[in-house]
Order: sequence, then structure tokens, then C-alpha cells
Amino acid sequence: MVNRGSDLASKKTRSGGTTKRTRGLASKSTRSGGTAKRTRSGGTAKKTRSTSSRNQDALLLVGTMKGAFLLRSDKSRQKWKIEGPHFRGEAVYALLHDTRSGRARTFAATNSPHWGPTLRTSEDYGKTWSEPGRQSVKFPADSGRALAQIWQITPGRRTEPDVLYCGVEPSALFESRDGGESWQPNAGLLNHEHQPKWQPGGGGLCLHTIVLDPDNSRRMLVAMSTGGVYRSDDGGRTWRARNVGVRAQFLPDKYPEFGQCVHKVVHHPARPGRLFLQNHWGLYRSDDWGDNWQDIANGVPSDFGFAMQMHPHDPDTVYIVPLEADTFRCTPEAKLRVYRTKNAGRSWEPLAKGLPQRDAYETVLRDALTADSFGTPGIYFGTRSGKLFGSRDEGGTWTEIADSLPPIVCVKASVAGAA
Repeated sequence: MVNRGSDLASKKTRSGGTTKRTRGLASKSTRSGGTAKRTRSGGTAKKTRSTSSRNQDALLLVGTMKGAFLLRSDKSRQKWKIEGPHFRGEAVYALLHDTRSGRARTFAATNSPHWGPTLRTSEDYGKTWSEPGRQSVKFPADSGRALAQIWQITPGRRTEPDVLYCGVEPSALFESRDGGESWQPNAGLLNHEHQPKWQPGGGGLCLHTIVLDPDNSRRMLVAMSTGGVYRSDDGGRTWRARNVGVRAQFLPDKYPEFGQCVHKVVHHPARPGRLFLQNHWGLYRSDDWGDNWQDIANGVPSDFGFAMQMHPHDPDTVYIVPLEADTFRCTPEAKLRVYRTKNAGRSWEPLAKGLPQRDAYETVLRDALTADSFGTPGIYFGTRSGKLFGSRDEGGTWTEIADSLPPIVCVKASVAGAA
């Protein structure tokens, strides 16, 4: 549990009216995962390993319903500095720290009551941010649509350092080829014949997942709620539904061509054709880039959930956080447990050491589970109750990093040059 200190120094920064705070906080954990002190300022495929972590810091970007927080630690990940909230009072559903081509650019998808949904950028780890008035992600005037939310920011391939993608509400895909300065909607998806029949899920009609083939620049996959999975094999000109075997529990036809409420899709670059999918009821794996899906909900307390995260080095290992049901979106049995498969879904094991196992009615959303890229990766997740947890041993043990943030909707991990 975090023990909040009383000393607080505040100073204004040029970050859209946010404040930077330096807090003396000591967070002490009795778990075997170690002590986390916190200081605030403001199977078949070859496993991959990260490069040297010398002179690198761990960076966590946390989006909440009331702003964004940036957390930083050295590679031990035992003590964290927190800055924020940036964009006070604004929901931040998507964050990205882009390190391609040696840059250190941070993107934040904010939603202001005044400016609406806007993409903001920082070149100095949140000390300053671009102005909010210029809305670069927007629908064409003749489309009859208005941007409601930016749900995802995804970097392009390493060979395309100036390419980025955004998934938005209402469901559409935007692309930038100049580092995020300007954006264009993908016409093939915007004008798709299925588009008039896509329906909003509980969180809206949103395109929330973007998966790129690292080996084939013409192939990519998106997922939306509701609508399901769509794949393009011609650079985004045309798209086909890829939902065979994925059920739509809420529809009369349980296995339609499209209309599924897919919550998340992940894959590993060492084996990109194998995909894992968390559905609105259902856990699935595809071994053929989504042409067919098979059920892998083997030994989980519920196959309903939102969050799913790939292990950064092992293409057989995936993490999820099951929820009880769509009518009660809290952790089963009031126990907060992350589940892990190490064999591509043949079996799952609970990871609970250090997490509350009584009266823990927690909810973890689709982008609130993440992993860093250190040799022994850290796994992190945030809850709708404002708690942030981390593991330095791939989920073996957990420590509470923060306990009273606003409702967390997004957690992204990256690495940064040492301060």
C-alpha cells in the first residue's frame, strides 16, 4: 500500500495548464516482489531478447479519466517518480512513446470538454505539450461523421519511422506519414460495405486495436467493438472480415460474418501470423492471420474480459485479466488475478502473489495491461479504481505502485534514456 507523504511542492509547467508535483512518497510492500518506494515529481518460434538496458529507464504512461501521469524508474524498477496529472480533467484513452529513429516523442489522445478529442505531443517527456487547438485527426466534412474519441495510437513499422496509425470512434482508421503532423482516414475502411451495419458496444463504436505484419508491409489487421476483426492484404485499400470461429453471444446468429464485439488482439513479431484474441465472451487463437480462430479458454474462471498483453520476448506467453461477466464486470470471486499462458493457450495459470484476494471488485480495461522490454520484462496494469500494479519478474510477484489515481483506462510501457 502506498503511504502518501505530506511534503508537496508544486510548480506550473507548459503542459496545457497541468501542474508538476514533487511528492515525497514511500510505497512499502510486504510482498516478496520487493519494496517499491515512490518519489513523485509532478513453443515453436525462437524467443527474442531485448538489447542492453544500460543507461535506460523504465517509462510508464498512465491514462485516466482525469488526465495522464508519467512514471519513471531506473532499470531496477523499484522506485518510481510520478509526474502529473497532465491535461487535468480530460480523459486520456490512448498514449504512445515513440522511440523510432532515435526520437523521444510522446503522444497523448486527450478529450477536452472545450476542444474535444485532440492528439497532443511532447518532445521532452511531458515537460511541454503541443497546443490543443489544432485538431489534426478529423473526418472529412462530407463524411457526415464527427470524431468522438481516439482509442488507439500505434507506431508504424521500424522501416517506416514517420508512419503512425490511430483507431477512433466512430470506428475508423487514420494514418499519418509525417510523424503525426497530419492525418488521413483510410478510405477502404471508411467506405466499407459493412460499415452501416456496425453497432456500438458498451463503450461506443470504436476501432481500438491495430496489428501490423512486420514482414509484409501490405498486411494489417484491425479490431472494433462491435464489428469484429478485419484484415487488409493490399496496404489498406480493401478489407475483409476475419471472424470465423469467433462467437457473438449477444446476437441470434452466434457466428456471423461480422458483428462480433472483439475486445483485444495481440501477436508477437517473431511469429506474427499467430494471433490471440480476447472477445466479449471468448478467448481465441489463430494460426493463419485470422482466417480461422480456435477456442483456448482452458482453465480460466471466465472467458469474458478486456485486457490482453503479449510477452515481449516469448511468442508462447500471453497475459489476461478475466472479469466475471458482461453484467458484472469485476474480477471473479472478488480476487484480483492476472492469468498467464506459457504454451499458446493450452493452459492458463493464475498470478496472484502480492495482489488482493479478498473484496477486490476490480476492473481492468483493454489498454490497461502492458509490458516493458527489459531482459526480464516488467508487467503492469491499472484498475478502474485507480490502482496501479507492477511485477518485475514476469508476473511471479506484484507490488502496488499507486493506489489512488483517477480511474485508469490506459497503461503503456516504454524505455527512456537515463535522466
